Amino acid sequence: MNKFRFGDSDESASDLDDDTSGLPFPEPLSRASFLSPDFDPAKYLSSLTNRHQSLEDLRQELRELDQLLSRELLDLVNENYQDFLSLGIALQGGEEKVEQVRVGLLAFQRDVRSIRDKVDARHQEVAQLIEQKKHLRKEANVGRALLDFADRVEEMERKLMIGDKLAHHGDSPKDLDTDSDLLDSDSEDSEEELPNGASATPLVSLKRLEHHIHKYVYLTRLSARIGDHHPFLVAQQPRMSKIRSAILLDLKTALEQAKNAGDKKDTKTLAVLRLYKLMGEDTSAVSALKNIK
Repeated sequence: MNKFRFGDSDESASDLDDDTSGLPFPEPLSRASFLSPDFDPAKYLSSLTNRHQSLEDLRQELRELDQLLSRELLDLVNENYQDFLSLGIALQGGEEKVEQVRVGLLAFQRDVRSIRDKVDARHQEVAQLIEQKKHLRKEANVGRALLDFADRVEEMERKLMIGDKLAHHGDSPKDLDTDSDLLDSDSEDSEEELPNGASATPLVSLKRLEHHIHKYVYLTRLSARIGDHHPFLVAQQPRMSKIRSAILLDLKTALEQAKNAGDKKDTKTLAVLRLYKLMGEDTSAVSALKNIK
């Protein structure tokens, strides 16, 4: 009988006929070897190189192992036969239970959909309220800016003595300018002595004039930020035009007075021209210079 033996390839054929009675009896095949998900018969046979066993004996052992597994499976089915029957009986009428579960699931889906619709509606409502709040906040900011604009216009009208503001408030020119806007008594610009010395004509204070120009420029920028086409600002344009005219008149007067300033003529003329530029009235400055010449 041929022997199934794995050994060195360089052994002679006579070595195969040696007496193998003294070799250890091969151990039974392990079931665990066949349970591997990646079981490969060729690899498994190559792992049996140390088994001194005939090929026929190996086949017989595999057949016995197969028969043993078949008997165990049959015994397992027989032992659990009653459970299998009970499972089949329990499944009878299951269609009704499945239908009950399906109906319950549909009702649950409707409830979820209803809740989701309510949440979406609430979300849209909150979003609209947020947008409304932003709009109201913007309108409130515009309202505060308009009030500030109106207060500053009225303040400039009082200090420039435009219209009948003095009569309405019962203020005198001295009461209106009690701060740094007033001419300093010891300033060189406070008064101009006439040749005959009979009277004194007040000069235009460049410091006070610059202060007025800064306020006027701020009003123009505030108007641009709010929107020059706002109805309230459009209604205030006549007042703004009077303020501009009053300041330009003071600038023209200051330019004429600078011409008669003697040694300080050039310095004061440049100072007045700087105020024209600060106000953005370069064209008016050129016209005033031409009229003086």
